[in-house]
Amino acid sequence: MSTCRHLIGEQDVFFFSEGTHRRLYEKMGAHPCRHGGTDGAHFALWAPNARAVSVVAAFNGWDPAAGRLVPSPGGIWSGFFPGASRGSLYKYRIEGADGRSREKADPFAFFSEPPPRTASVVWDLDYQWNDAEWMRTRAAASSRQAPISIYEVHLGSWRRRSDGLSPGYREIADPLIEHVRNCGFTHVELMPVMEHPFFASWGYQISGYYAASSRHGTPQDLMFLVDRLHQAGIGVILDWVPSHFPEDPHALARLDGTCLYEHADPRQGFHPDWKSLVFNYGRHEVRAFLISNALFWLELFHADGLRVDAVASMLYLDYSRPPGQWVPNASGGRENVEAVSFLRDLNEAVYGEFDGVQTYAEESTSWPQVSRPTSSGGLGFGFKWDMGWMNDTLRYMQLDPLFRRHHHGQLGFRSLYAPSENFVLPLSHDEVVHGKRSLAAKMPGDAWQRLANLRLLLAYMWALPGKKLLFMGGEIAQPYEWSHDGTLDWAGVAASPPRQGVSRMVGDLNAVYRREAALHEGDCEDFGFEWIDGTDAAASTISFVRWSADRRRPIVAAFNFTPVPHSQYRVGSPRAGIWREILNSDAADYGGSGWGNFGAVATDDEPMHGKPCSMNLVLPPLGGVLLRWEEPW
Repeated sequence: MSTCRHLIGEQDVFFFSEGTHRRLYEKMGAHPCRHGGTDGAHFALWAPNARAVSVVAAFNGWDPAAGRLVPSPGGIWSGFFPGASRGSLYKYRIEGADGRSREKADPFAFFSEPPPRTASVVWDLDYQWNDAEWMRTRAAASSRQAPISIYEVHLGSWRRRSDGLSPGYREIADPLIEHVRNCGFTHVELMPVMEHPFFASWGYQISGYYAASSRHGTPQDLMFLVDRLHQAGIGVILDWVPSHFPEDPHALARLDGTCLYEHADPRQGFHPDWKSLVFNYGRHEVRAFLISNALFWLELFHADGLRVDAVASMLYLDYSRPPGQWVPNASGGRENVEAVSFLRDLNEAVYGEFDGVQTYAEESTSWPQVSRPTSSGGLGFGFKWDMGWMNDTLRYMQLDPLFRRHHHGQLGFRSLYAPSENFVLPLSHDEVVHGKRSLAAKMPGDAWQRLANLRLLLAYMWALPGKKLLFMGGEIAQPYEWSHDGTLDWAGVAASPPRQGVSRMVGDLNAVYRREAALHEGDCEDFGFEWIDGTDAAASTISFVRWSADRRRPIVAAFNFTPVPHSQYRVGSPRAGIWREILNSDAADYGGSGWGNFGAVATDDEPMHGKPCSMNLVLPPLGGVLLRWEEPW
């Protein structure tokens, strides 16, 4: 007689209660299985303070008396029901410690009804993967030395169907792959695909942490999308939100009549920015829930990385809180010691169990060693978003070029701290919403100058050390800011050769970034960057060298942040010989004016900028050039 493998054992309870169970999704939630020779489903819910728990479902007529679960040690309620099968709708009816009865969605459900309906769906995660080659080799594609260029996507608004609805996971796969390949990105980052009740939250208010959003299809449909991206040689990073969750009554809030997942004290458990609830990282079972969830997306959906949202809000007890509205730690400080411990456990679990994955911290403060190993006191992330660079650069680029000379230090400040972390340079969705305008619309000047400035910004970004992230729309010079209810301006770019030029340049930037070791091997290393001249504020120009590990084929990058071209701009050269122009943001093919270096520049023996020789460059208006060293004449 068969026994369902999803039954809760003593070891499961023990590891769950100490916070070290890493595969809770194999035991908790609803699992179709065969038990005692009968087909059905096994259900398990953690609700330690509940007085009674029932499964109310279509298969039992939504009758609490017909679906009672049995309590066991550790506060887990469980039971097997022969009538349940794949596709059955269900909820938990919980008589809470406060005497109230609530109907709740399953925190561990793999699938849910499409919002605004809130029932969970009994489901399995069987899928035949076809990405073995990618999984075998992906470690090389996601290392600190690899070219990582990320295209951030909101699936609901990247492209709309003819009926105005968002496409499904399967439907979007081929056009997304074609576009990402044309633009040359190495990875796609999907804004949260976990189930969320409010579409306008963009997925950042999650109600179903283990459920792929049914707005776009089934879990297997999302697996298909990831599978197809992998087969096309494109990595997939999932946005993940362990920092807060919504108050919606059907979800995690006061699950068993108590503050189970959240802190009871609103000074700790309520987030003032997002009007949502904060996880209690000091509760072992909550840590197990979240870390199991991270591993769930990496293991069962083959994700290549997790971008962890709002890390700063987790690290500081006083984040966005005025005096008197936060609770100090045991030492009287503002650091959230429990969250720090949780993040370290999370990263140790991820890197300990998966090869070729990375975690990316959206962390906006100067917290030390975010992307350094836990063994040396770090948080253990693989990479950290460089929010300082983003803010400084966008502020600078929005200035009239006439005034940029007075803010020249904003271009060079990053070099003081760049080696301290493994940075990603992000131009994300947050910079093109809520009245901030699109990247193209932020730029000053007339129509030509706006696109020239945008090309300059992107060329500068790709030349700097650090991995790259660009939100959808930036690559096609979207003229208006992003709206989750809309779609990208595909018709507009099809009718605009200058905007097509921006898109072509992004493709060429990514091709050069992939091809030239000097532009990616040292993204996170001290050897990767060397100034030539970062002090010419009067001309608003900068120049620097990028080096590979073997120092064989360095790249010189030079940028002119004014509309005044320089026909003979002398810069120091680290080596004598020929420097071939491999990219020019002012090229006519990109919509530029065509100022350039006629293919190559030769050095002469005049020392400059502390270098043994120098060369005269043509620096185009509002443009940048990349030159690769070749053998001397």
